[in-house]
Amino acid sequence: MTNTLPLKGIRVINFGWVWAGPVVGQTLGFLGAEVLKIESRARIDMTRNLPPFAEGIPGPDRSLSNHACWAGNGSVTLDLKHAEGLELALRLIAESDVVIENFGPGVMERLGIGYESLRAVKPDIILFSMPAAGLYGPLEHVRTYGLSLTSLTGLDSLVGYKGETPIPVENAYSDPFAGIFGSFAILTALTHRRNSGEGQHIDFSQQEAVMQMVGPAYMDYALNGRSGKPKGNEHPTAAAAPHGVFPCSGDDRWVAIAIGSDAEWAALVAEMGAPAWATEPALATLAGRVQAIDQLHAEIAKWTRSHHDRALTDRLQAVGIAATPVLKVADLLDDPHYRARDTFIEVRHPLGFDETIYGGYVKMSRTPAVVKPGPVMGQDNDHAFLNILGLGEEEYQRLKESRVIY
Repeated sequence: MTNTLPLKGIRVINFGWVWAGPVVGQTLGFLGAEVLKIESRARIDMTRNLPPFAEGIPGPDRSLSNHACWAGNGSVTLDLKHAEGLELALRLIAESDVVIENFGPGVMERLGIGYESLRAVKPDIILFSMPAAGLYGPLEHVRTYGLSLTSLTGLDSLVGYKGETPIPVENAYSDPFAGIFGSFAILTALTHRRNSGEGQHIDFSQQEAVMQMVGPAYMDYALNGRSGKPKGNEHPTAAAAPHGVFPCSGDDRWVAIAIGSDAEWAALVAEMGAPAWATEPALATLAGRVQAIDQLHAEIAKWTRSHHDRALTDRLQAVGIAATPVLKVADLLDDPHYRARDTFIEVRHPLGFDETIYGGYVKMSRTPAVVKPGPVMGQDNDHAFLNILGLGEEEYQRLKESRVIY
């Protein structure tokens, strides 16, 4: 086993903010890239002030959420409103391979660090831009956060209780999804550069990335003229029935069950003891089960209520049925599968407290990721300015005192 990660030697300058941009840097960092997140105390990123805080003490270096979401990134503090700050940023870019940004279209150009400016200092640079809806088109300047972005994709129109109004996705689902998705676009561009010697500007629309999740509903409309709407937990294209979550014994415990074939249905009927309602000939086919889906789900719920979620899952899995417990957030840290895979890991933060963050989600047999918590603000300043750029100590101190490096 080697300790050389696949992206060792690749340097990334990350102007990404909030969650999506830092997740791009996180993924590349887990793969071995040196990722320097550019930020400033003049405008502290909102995620640095999200609770909960380590030991209950608020502060931009103590947000536990930030440390998990920004793990893999380093931190260099530069105030880009200063001309000298922009000059230093360009000098760092000249020594780098990739630049990430998730500002709105035109912001990088107005700052003086648009793609042509970057090419002037580094001809083979790769610029990865990930605005909400892309760099051009009628929505190019739309302002969104993760919660509102999913509404633009059609996804929110499909989520909710059957026959009722849409219930938007609760979390900023699009941020980590687009972040991980986007990192592999950068890997593609790095491969192209290795083969051709040419960099490029990647226009990555977060909206278009998340739209991949509505593909079945889109095809249903294009081919059949049916416009999707909330269906509860039913299969979006009626390709499986039953398909839902059902109550179990205990406090708010549930099991998810999906039946994808007639053979699986027969196995479930047998496990339920072949009650009369389940042996109706009409239910032996998918079409019949879809037609009677409401009654089907109601009857299954009566049966599952007396069973423990994990015990029932094991029993159904043993006969080839796709069944899983519906885990609560409180279940995750102690779940034996997640523990076995180090999905969550305990780390010691440089400020001296222990915390739990995400482990490496890209697991390679030869080069396991080295995961460290999200950075203290400016933790890589000495390295960036003294080692990479070779500033003199006196100049370095002047720039800090004048709050260019801040």
